[in-house]
Amino acid sequence: MTPAQKSETSGRMRIPADVERPDKLLAGLTARQLVILAAGALVLWGVYVATRHVLPLPAFGALGLPIAASGTLLALGRVEGMAADRWVAAWWRHLRTPRLLVPAPDGIPAAPAFVAKAAGAPPAPLRLPIACVSADGVVDLGTEGFAISCRASAVTFSLRTEEEQEALVLGFARFCNSLAEPVQVLVRAAPLDVRPVVDALVDAAPGLPHVALERAARDHARFLEDLAASRDLLRREVLVCFRTPRGEDAASRLRRRVHEATTALAAAGVALRPLDGPETTTLLAGCLDPAAMPEPVPGGPTDEPVRLAAHPTSAGTTHPSAPTEGADR
Repeated sequence: MTPAQKSETSGRMRIPADVERPDKLLAGLTARQLVILAAGALVLWGVYVATRHVLPLPAFGALGLPIAASGTLLALGRVEGMAADRWVAAWWRHLRTPRLLVPAPDGIPAAPAFVAKAAGAPPAPLRLPIACVSADGVVDLGTEGFAISCRASAVTFSLRTEEEQEALVLGFARFCNSLAEPVQVLVRAAPLDVRPVVDALVDAAPGLPHVALERAARDHARFLEDLAASRDLLRREVLVCFRTPRGEDAASRLRRRVHEATTALAAAGVALRPLDGPETTTLLAGCLDPAAMPEPVPGGPTDEPVRLAAHPTSAGTTHPSAPTEGADR
């Protein structure tokens, strides 16, 4: 029996992975594309009506060809995987965005009159999205409400039987169906420093009960050193972020949502652990500066094995990734 037949017999229907894809209304075009093409056609018609008694038809064709080409490219073109109209809108916003931002909660004071002309345009205030982080990990987003991040463990899905896989999928589906507010699932990668593991192996090797175990520990330490010297190691983690609008008892409501999600995801084999204040601060600092990201605060899952996974790079080589907390195993 084929997978499609199995799906039909079990009463389920497959849905596309990209559920955010816009619907195609006419001739394979979305509503956004149809609006752009219709606007271009109206502009051409307006130019024709305004110039039909002045310009001959060949001259109007030469005048309208750039307009038609621009509208077609704007509606159907793509730039680096992004729709052309969205790319043009982002480019326009980028041109209008101030380049120099400074921390100024009270606004930018006006420059003195004698240096106003020479100083040029003043800098714009830097508006950070985070107001503060509480001790229990709740992030105050100001007018955007509150948020909290949780570290999630991984599930070895491919090694489960079909019945176990179906139970895990149904458990995750129940969690998704229970959502009343948006939830973000973030998979992030960061550089992995194996030096603490190597030092721990070298220090513990002399105290092992057998000489073969000591030799194996030292060999593994040398293997990790060679691996770190020859390749860029990455660790991956899965984060689940909850957000709620500002309102009465918003923080308490957010914690209750996290508790409910922890219970619901446990049925899917996923362990969810909220991050406290120091862990959340470390996470935000690492997101803002990945190259200098500090090591994560201990407390996450530590019983998950480490394996290597090849990742293509821009130079065509492969680098291993060593997932630890919340990574696919």
